[in-house]
Amino acid sequence: MSYQLTRPTRLGLEEFARLAGIHPDLVRRFVVLGLLEASTDSSGALWFVPGQLARVARIRRLRAGFALNYASLGLVLDLLDRIAVLEAERRRAARTGARTWI
Repeated sequence: MSYQLTRPTRLGLEEFARLAGIHPDLVRRFVVLGLLEASTDSSGALWFVPGQLARVARIRRLRAGFALNYASLGLVLDLLDRIAVLEAERRRAARTGARTWI
């Protein structure tokens, strides 16, 4: 028996779907809709970075909590990411004593 000593740097479609708790077809749909980022190899297989698992969890929470369709989830995710960037900038500015427009 062998054990993995490090975390994988990328996950194949099947493993990613299993870890995310969703069907591989839904993962493919998320990629087509732009909700997830994936790279492809020369054979066209999808590969994901482990950080995308958190994005799937966020998509599932938003879908369950607000009954949004998948197309609108892209907009909501973009807005939430932008808010996070603005809040980080505001916190950084507050630490340095810089003035903010927020």
